[in-house]
Amino acid sequence: MQALIALLLIVWSWSPVQAEDDTTLRVFVFAGQSNMVGSDSKVQDIRRFPTFAGLETPQPGVRFSYCLGREDKLTSDGWVDLQPVDNVVGPELSFARKVTQNIKAPIAIIKVAAGGTHLGGDWNSDDPSGFKMYPLALQWIRDALADLEQQGIKYRLEGFMWHQGENDMFNPEYMDNYGGNLKNFLASWRRDLNAPDLRFYVGELCTKTIWGMDLRPRMYAISLGQKEVTDNDPLAQYIPTSHVGVEIGGGVGLHYHYGTLGQLEHGVNYADAYLRGIGQLEEGARPLKKWPYAQGAPVKLFVLAGHRNMEGEIAFVQDLARLDGQSELLKDDHTIAFKYNIGGGYKVSNGWEPLGPAGFYDTFGPELSFGATLQNNGVSNIAIAKFTHSGSQIIDWTPEGSEAKSRNLYPAFMSFIRESIEELEDRGHQVELAGIFYHLGENDMSWGPFRKGAPKRLMSFVTQSRKDLGLPSLKWYVSQQLPTDEEQVKGIDVTAELETAVASDEHVIHIKVFDLPEQEKQLVIDTRGIVWLGETIAKKYLAG
Repeated sequence: MQALIALLLIVWSWSPVQAEDDTTLRVFVFAGQSNMVGSDSKVQDIRRFPTFAGLETPQPGVRFSYCLGREDKLTSDGWVDLQPVDNVVGPELSFARKVTQNIKAPIAIIKVAAGGTHLGGDWNSDDPSGFKMYPLALQWIRDALADLEQQGIKYRLEGFMWHQGENDMFNPEYMDNYGGNLKNFLASWRRDLNAPDLRFYVGELCTKTIWGMDLRPRMYAISLGQKEVTDNDPLAQYIPTSHVGVEIGGGVGLHYHYGTLGQLEHGVNYADAYLRGIGQLEEGARPLKKWPYAQGAPVKLFVLAGHRNMEGEIAFVQDLARLDGQSELLKDDHTIAFKYNIGGGYKVSNGWEPLGPAGFYDTFGPELSFGATLQNNGVSNIAIAKFTHSGSQIIDWTPEGSEAKSRNLYPAFMSFIRESIEELEDRGHQVELAGIFYHLGENDMSWGPFRKGAPKRLMSFVTQSRKDLGLPSLKWYVSQQLPTDEEQVKGIDVTAELETAVASDEHVIHIKVFDLPEQEKQLVIDTRGIVWLGETIAKKYLAG
């Protein structure tokens, strides 16, 4: 009975009536380590990402109190307008804009974060060590709230956004006990802030970074600890972040931090989770006007799959609108049925939709120009199914997978293809699976062990997919962009090894997309390049 009463209190405390209170100031706490601070981001880079234009300027009306850093702290003098601090971009900027666009109530943000800090030590509420972040943050938050009270401002603590865990990976005790430490951390905040119903939003560690590759088992251990808590705490939610952008570093290109784009997308993730929880997130429907194929007509199904560039990490619709002759791609094409599962399931289509821009953060992939090129060359009755995860590596797509079991994509990908075929067949169509178009893992090309293992893993993926789909002659079109040319990896001639691997398989078509339009960054392909990629792989299909 006590458990039932507690549950009813939770439900009541988050009822629509409370959520729709438009006068009480809603206060959010942002805390964690470097990927909460905004390390390796730059305010001037915001202009490169049109979805987030304007976030380099202050947001009047959004109160902001901050204490950032370890030894040399940057602090606000009381409450200020929300704005970038010290030329750094944090997730609070995009979070605030998204939230204020969807609710009428005023909001405030308190941010306390420092790079290189541990939950097991610095943020330990019972026995803090190192930079003693927990007592520091607690005092900072209490003082900021007391200031609101002195001003006579009615407020309520609305949510606590937490992104941390990378540094706990390096201490075996902290890593093994992350789940227990996090559970105690949440309970301590609720107790010390006298907020028993405080909601927590726990950000996933980004698997797209170099640590997501070379420290895969350790990151997996942290994720298990996080999920242990969020699965059992009705007021805590796990927020996927592996699909967001990651800064392109020097050398091979891999990085440890989200950087500017990733930070802004990180903030949108938190905002979407919060708004969805209070029923205030508008998620636009994209229904087909009518089913595009005649009754009983055969349908060619094209499956697109891959990582960062098949997803379209930095291909923005605003930039597409400025490309000569490409504006038609912005329009939904109701003659092509399109379904998708992108970001490792972060965004999934509502059944079959018209082919059109459908990525998160106003992005799109090569499917737009791919479909248009096929149609313009006389291919009719086209359906496209897209399955991507930009935070994955090739090993995640293999039937064997890795020790990080929650990152394995192969079973879900096979189910996605089967369901796509069955849905079309259930409508009376004879379905031809015209091919799987897979863009080879970009990050894999930049880390020696994964670069070396790429050909074998690819062929394992191809071979088992044919067996499981019952299609021994299924064509695979494998596109490969120019691999990283750096001393530490270029000794592994991955292109030659791929050619050798596919040479004995007449149904694998290796597409070298080495003459992409000039790119600003390695690994990721920009808007012009993504359009070109879609056209190029479609032309390879048309060539037979």
